[in-house]
Amino acid sequence: MKAIIYHNPRCSKSRQTLTLLQERGVDVEIVEYLKEPLDVASLRALMQALGKPPRDAIRRGEAAFTELGLTTKLDDDDALLAAIAAQPVLLERPIVVVGRRAALGRPPENVLALLAERA
Repeated sequence: MKAIIYHNPRCSKSRQTLTLLQERGVDVEIVEYLKEPLDVASLRALMQALGKPPRDAIRRGEAAFTELGLTTKLDDDDALLAAIAAQPVLLERPIVVVGRRAALGRPPENVLALLAERA
């Protein structure tokens, strides 16, 4: 099984999710999204795979969230995706993609459903 993890190695949940995948023998492609930011089209596809709107995958505690005035734009998907593309730290992490489905690894066990679907 092949998975992609949008990973921040400084994040404990991201590290735990990566370990969980590796312990289950999953072939994992690691994308350090802070070093390789996603463009708006890629982010839109990722949200579709998650089955969530951008407001559910944005880190509201980040300074950039407040600085960009995103509190008033939570219903504006285009504005949120543009903000995440410009400030990748705003993307909630980790996100794991298996096939056409994705899951947010908060908690890390959330990704197990993806693995079960592909088993």
